[in-house]
Amino acid sequence: MFGIVRPCRHRLSAGLFGEWTAHLCGLCLALRDLHGQAARLVTNYDCLLVSVLTDAQRPLALQRRVAGPCALRGMRRAEVVDAAAAGEQLAAAVSLLLAAGKIGDHVADRDGVFARPLVAAPAGLMAGRWEAAGAAAGLFSGWLAGCPVAAASRAGMAGQTTRVRRRGCCGDCDIDCCDCCDADCCSDCDCCSC
Repeated sequence: MFGIVRPCRHRLSAGLFGEWTAHLCGLCLALRDLHGQAARLVTNYDCLLVSVLTDAQRPLALQRRVAGPCALRGMRRAEVVDAAAAGEQLAAAVSLLLAAGKIGDHVADRDGVFARPLVAAPAGLMAGRWEAAGAAAGLFSGWLAGCPVAAASRAGMAGQTTRVRRRGCCGDCDIDCCDCCDADCCSDCDCCSC
């Protein structure tokens, strides 16, 4: 599990913490049921807010079910939000898209272990599969994932630091310039400090 937003156990009442845990376990089980065991790795605290906020807007209480024992719950059973709930499915789609973007960015930047081809190739395939699954699940939930996916793609392209030798427009300068823009002159390039 990853993400920034986490509940303060000593500040939340037992009831609210139980609701948070029910949504968290429901998200994990939704990822498993809809996208396989490996997808549980992308359970994201931040996407959990999508489920909680979607639930808060519903006039009726969400369907619950009893989940089996889990090591993260101390091998106890728990009542969790059903994976069929719209909020859980939307949160699962967003979790998959965020994880796909993060992994894809690491592969593109060749960060750490992703610099190794034997790691980068399967990670890139997994990211592509999760992106497609997240977009399809989002569409099923009534959410169009095209905008966030395109924004993540643009952000990844802007973060590239590949430098190429390019002859300056005046013919006198021979400087390093980035290849991320179509400027006619190196002095017109706003993308880098050349």
